[in-house]
Amino acid sequence: MKASGLEWTILRPGWFSQNFGEGLLVDGVRAGVLRLPTADGATTWIDAEDIAAVAAAALTEPGHHGRTYELGGPRALTMAEAAAEISRALGRTLRYEPISEEEYAKGLVAEGWSEAAAGEMVVALSAIRRDLEAKVSTGVQEALGREPRDFSDYVARTFHEGWGRS
Repeated sequence: MKASGLEWTILRPGWFSQNFGEGLLVDGVRAGVLRLPTADGATTWIDAEDIAAVAAAALTEPGHHGRTYELGGPRALTMAEAAAEISRALGRTLRYEPISEEEYAKGLVAEGWSEAAAGEMVVALSAIRRDLEAKVSTGVQEALGREPRDFSDYVARTFHEGWGRS
């Protein structure tokens, strides 16, 4: 891509805040327990709206060609801390329960994931466990001239008492 001669901008987002409300973690939020192999590792949850805003700026504004933007939120949170924030918004307890990578992979396979896909998810989550996702990045600030949205902003927009009940 870089050698093509075309203009390029690379966005490297971390874990999306939206994983809690509509993605990978939503079933756990609905059930009241997040069972993950992330131990006490933390990540800087990025709001997908910030990713979209950076992408739009890169496509429509000058000054982004040849840039790589590392995208994350303004602070790192552990799963327990994220669960506590969501709990307060929901008005009910969302508990974080650390489990082994093996137990997590077995659970995914039992849900219908292939062993290969389960293994890939374990590897992806291991970056959180090893605190490789905890560094606060400056990509949103560099691209947009403002701080990224905080995880608490996402939680306030998404979760409320009664959320997720059928």
